Amino acid sequence: MLSDLPNLLTLSRIAVIPLMILLVAIHTPLGDMASCVVFGLAGLTDYFDGKLARSRKQQSDLGRMLDPIADKLLVAAALMMLVGRDRLSEYGLYPAIVIMLREILVSGLREYLAGIRVGLPVTTLAKWKTGFQMGALGTLLAGDTGAPLVHMDWLPVSLIGEAMLWGAAALTLVTGWDYLNAGLRHASGPAKPPL
Repeated sequence: MLSDLPNLLTLSRIAVIPLMILLVAIHTPLGDMASCVVFGLAGLTDYFDGKLARSRKQQSDLGRMLDPIADKLLVAAALMMLVGRDRLSEYGLYPAIVIMLREILVSGLREYLAGIRVGLPVTTLAKWKTGFQMGALGTLLAGDTGAPLVHMDWLPVSLIGEAMLWGAAALTLVTGWDYLNAGLRHASGPAKPPL
């Protein structure tokens, strides 16, 4: 089960995090572009692991557990490196905070609901949020230093990335609110007798 291709793709998303961190830390034009590519390829595995699991009928509890963990670790590492290396403006920090808080909220809700044997399905809007967020973070990782490598040094890449991050934060708030309401509906239901 761990060696199924969908699970290997999910695990690869976790495995590339140290490489992405190293590339961001060296902060050279080539390193920034490489961190963007590594992050982008890792983000693509998020799409393909689920698609392959469904098409090959290899969906598993392990995959359902690992997939959101891998997503959150990748996003958190990218956000922390961008903030820690002063690659976000003061105003870019706010959507980063919103995104991190939403990830913690949804993780807590999933853990609580799993305890009462209720699933919290991923919505279509949440999938759009993830795609937009991955695009924003990839753009920010490339940054203005990576733009000359592709002859686009006239393009304000960091500004575009921060605008995308604000869009991702807006989607994050909407989907976080949806998940919170779903969780509260189950939490405010009839009390379960103690075992």
